[in-house]
Amino acid sequence: MPTVAVIGAGLIGRSWAMVFARAGWDVRLTDTSAAAMQAAPALLRQALADQARHGLVDDARAAAKRITVSPTLADAVAGVDFVQECGPEKVDEKVRIFRQLDVAAPEKAILASSSSAIVASKYTEKLAGRHRCLVAHPVNPPHLVPLVELCPAPWTSEETVSKARRVYERVGQVPILVKKEIEGFILNRLQGALLAEAFRLAGEGYCSAEDLDKTIRDGLGHRWSFMGPFETIELNAPGGIADYCERYTGFYKRLQAEPATPAVYAKRNTDRVAGDWGEPLATERHATKTRWRDDRLAALVAHKRGQKSFKK
Repeated sequence: MPTVAVIGAGLIGRSWAMVFARAGWDVRLTDTSAAAMQAAPALLRQALADQARHGLVDDARAAAKRITVSPTLADAVAGVDFVQECGPEKVDEKVRIFRQLDVAAPEKAILASSSSAIVASKYTEKLAGRHRCLVAHPVNPPHLVPLVELCPAPWTSEETVSKARRVYERVGQVPILVKKEIEGFILNRLQGALLAEAFRLAGEGYCSAEDLDKTIRDGLGHRWSFMGPFETIELNAPGGIADYCERYTGFYKRLQAEPATPAVYAKRNTDRVAGDWGEPLATERHATKTRWRDDRLAALVAHKRGQKSFKK
């Protein structure tokens, strides 16, 4: 069986470990935090058992056994076929980790970063093996939201990108290609545009924070769970996308003339939205709600797998 090293045993690292283990890979998980390493096995067993209830993993116990904890990064990457880095979202930390990976990991192994916004050129330029490095940005949690954004650096080889795409497809993910580097990649730039407008609308009193969430959860989110924005507007005008743009973009042009500004994230505004939302969840309650979210996502994944997609 192929082997993957997952560097980082936090939420994203554990999730990636389950993605690969479900697909039959052997997984070596490591972290510099002793507490994270100690907590990981039980958390993984519980999460895999939860997925099994929805039919998303054939044998939860077998999958859990394929995940082992390695004491050091060097131990984790020895002889592996693939590396999924899930370290801190800081350039200096990425530089430090990728220097170690480039020296310790086999030459054949792809080095993929789970970075949410930092492009690979910022931390791989001086590496001897920079051609095998790229970003593979997942969505939290990757084991339940399959999209992964592949964003190569200018020097990443085409072979690396092609091989990475095949790997992610084989473990059940949905890779997309970011054709050239851009901070935040695709998903977070789209999410950022929506979030900024959400803070503007709720912060300036046009609606409550709760009603804003309802607008997505019980409105746009229903369509977006199986259609993207272009496919959505294709069906909202008889002549498709071009017809929609001709008919309905007058308002959107005016909106883009005065987009939400960085001021929406000023403390005064964010405090207003947070106060409208209510008190932060206590630690235990936060964990309970996270598990509830994952259970809802698992049910949605199971539902979508049973539905036919529309073929062009």
